[in-house]
Amino acid sequence: MRLFPPGLLAALPAFLLGGCAMLPGPAPAPEVPQQLRPPADERLVRVVPARGVQVYECRLKADASGYEWALVAPEADLFDERGQRIGRHYVGPHWEADDGSRIVGVVRERVDAPAAGAIPWLLLRARSVGKEGTFSRVSSVQRIHTVGGVAPRTGCSASRAGSSSRVPYTADYVLFGPR
Repeated sequence: MRLFPPGLLAALPAFLLGGCAMLPGPAPAPEVPQQLRPPADERLVRVVPARGVQVYECRLKADASGYEWALVAPEADLFDERGQRIGRHYVGPHWEADDGSRIVGVVRERVDAPAAGAIPWLLLRARSVGKEGTFSRVSSVQRIHTVGGVAPRTGCSASRAGSSSRVPYTADYVLFGPR
């Protein structure tokens, strides 16, 4: 007595292997404006959500025409895809993993955020300045999906010079490395 039609068992390995080709691979990089795309010789490493503050200080404008809120530094925690804290983001700008690997970035491009009241989206060139680890092979960073973080519009004057303001923000930092 036959349990399977003729030829089914012979075709089963090819069917199973073909099905594997349809399994999802690494997630594609998020869609961003053309000027924020990393170089073609880089690939997505991971997306790192961040939550923290942008720190501003009330300072005299460069032309001495009044006072303005100037960015001092970001202070944010970085998270993995499960929501576990994996590092921090701070002045430099630096991104440092809990394993001690660290990168520093330089802005290459910026575009206004699509959402009002959100800090700009950025593309930064990155280089390792720490030990080998999670972030050591990152060569570009995108800051996207920003919410909040914009400097206060008011409250900076001669009487407040030197005071600071900590403005909450969230963002996704998309990390790229060499192919």
